[in-house]
Amino acid sequence: MAEMRYTKEHEWVRLEEDGTVTVGITDHAQEALGDIVFVELPESGRVLAEGESCAVVESVKAASDIYAPMAGTVLDMNELLTEDPSLVNRDPEDEAWFFRLDPTNPDALQALMDEEAYQTYVDTL
Repeated sequence: MAEMRYTKEHEWVRLEEDGTVTVGITDHAQEALGDIVFVELPESGRVLAEGESCAVVESVKAASDIYAPMAGTVLDMNELLTEDPSLVNRDPEDEAWFFRLDPTNPDALQALMDEEAYQTYVDTL
């Protein structure tokens, strides 16, 4: 299984075999948002700074920014989400990934929370 890391803003980051990372939102985030009705994703080729707002998720309850968990260049975005935003509610931590990133500093992944630390964090909210 690929290594997964998490942010306090409820993004997940999966390290892929080729050194790239895939980014999405956690199950906790989609549950808090409710029914997702729109997703705006960053364009391929966009260079992101760590912590930069780079995507938007809108639900029937609220709109929420998605932040770059690490600096890098966007390689690809999940076109399925523009056609079917509700996929985020059905499969947030797999098929409903948001974008793939070529990280500027791959070691930055280690600064993010592992699954146990993230669950502990969520339990305090």
